[in-house]
Amino acid sequence: MPYERRERKELGKHQSDAFGPSKPFIHKNIRGDGFLSMCDCCTTVTDGLDGEENKLSFSVSGDRNVEILRDFGLTTNQARVYLAIAHLGLASVGQISKVSKVRREDVYRIIPKLEKLGLTEKILGTPNKIRATPIEDALSGLIKREQDAALQKALKLKAKREAFLKNFNAQRLRPPEVEGAHFAVVSQRDQILNKGLTMIKRAQKEVNLVTSADELMQLLTDHASFFKAPLRWGTMFRVILGMPESFEPILRILKPKLQEFTSQKGSFEIKYSSQPSGHYVIVDYKQAMVATSTEGRLAESPYLWTNDENMVGLMQTNFEEIWNTSVNATAIQINSVSEKVTHFVEELKPRDHVIFVYQSQEAKHNVLFHYLKAGLENGEAAAYITSEETPNQIREAMKRFGINLEKYEKTNALRILAYTDIYLVNGKFDIETTMGKWNELHEEAVAGGLKGLRVTGEMGWFFEHNLVEQLVEYERSLHRVLELPMTAICAYNAKMLTKARNPINLYTELVRAHGAVLFAGVDDQLGKIEIRKA
Repeated sequence: MPYERRERKELGKHQSDAFGPSKPFIHKNIRGDGFLSMCDCCTTVTDGLDGEENKLSFSVSGDRNVEILRDFGLTTNQARVYLAIAHLGLASVGQISKVSKVRREDVYRIIPKLEKLGLTEKILGTPNKIRATPIEDALSGLIKREQDAALQKALKLKAKREAFLKNFNAQRLRPPEVEGAHFAVVSQRDQILNKGLTMIKRAQKEVNLVTSADELMQLLTDHASFFKAPLRWGTMFRVILGMPESFEPILRILKPKLQEFTSQKGSFEIKYSSQPSGHYVIVDYKQAMVATSTEGRLAESPYLWTNDENMVGLMQTNFEEIWNTSVNATAIQINSVSEKVTHFVEELKPRDHVIFVYQSQEAKHNVLFHYLKAGLENGEAAAYITSEETPNQIREAMKRFGINLEKYEKTNALRILAYTDIYLVNGKFDIETTMGKWNELHEEAVAGGLKGLRVTGEMGWFFEHNLVEQLVEYERSLHRVLELPMTAICAYNAKMLTKARNPINLYTELVRAHGAVLFAGVDDQLGKIEIRKA
């Protein structure tokens, strides 16, 4: 006769039943999937079907994993049953009942519900057995189910809103009073964004906005429809941004994105100003919202809204004064390129971490070769890590640039390496391995009597190998100020950044990971260059 036997082993001086009071037991997670990592008990099931014993030792989740699954929409018993099946792999109802501590008749009722949720499947046999779908797929399915439910609920609420407004307006006892001058404090971020964006969407003539470059690009990406609607019927937008040198890279990298807002019936004009003026918006000269603090990001501090004629007039006057003294992006001029680059690279010192965005191979060579040459002539070691070009192509380009390749390579002062020598070692990217490689190069430089180490790496290979998330993690691990006393420029092709998923967010994350930004514009000979140092 088939039989089932469960043995309970005491691993300390205390004992505990599955899902009973917590006691200090120890177990090993035999699945190794990382999800059920901690529990308070260990259960051994002996299945002696046909006289053969197959001992399965597994952990039964305690309250922590049950609560996690409850967050995904399961009941407590459903969570226990699913966890038991997930551990057992393939199990009968009797086994599931014993392990989950859920009554057999309840297990029979729960299993069809789990099947409907896509968490389990029935394996036909004598007796029938139950198998869990992979945990990753199961949780993804539950998330998708919640998302679909939330979407359906939102659609129903929108329909009810229209019905409510229709009924309310039909039953209105008297027309709304003409609103006088008012002031209101809006403190919650969602309320601030909603009120400000609604003001913009309903604008008829003009929107005047003062904000930062990063915040504007985020608004245009996440809330494009609020801007496009008034532009279609001819509204004029005037935007004043601070820190123009940090915004120029975003403008050029995402120029196609901005075209969506400059090809409408209305106008969208941007100017730059060095005057700190916080965040505020004025719509049709009738109402305005202004941040109560000049520090922090958009909607982080409370806003004051007003339709008071005098207050709006004062803010409009302030806007006009700043607008008249601001400059267009195309009007920003700088000194000669050679002087600008020379000054920048001469200022770089150990532990500086710079992001460099370029749009042409000529621009890349001009900046990076100048940077390395300045270090070599100062008695520092230099390393160039290639990915877009081969090491030999870089060598030839350096010779044309005027770097004495024979001299510096002979003394190991200059290293030109492929990205597989530093980053993708043995076909695998590992942050610690790469950090170790940088440390080796620095130690060799110092041991060779050189003053320090300058490095630069072409980062395009991360995109080619679909390792963008790992790239961001790597840049963050280096920090804005490097722990290792070397100087580093991370070189990015603007075209690759543009093609990446969520390019604005990616660029913002990369900029935040560096202490300085260097951007070479569309002129191959660096007719314009923008620099910002933290």
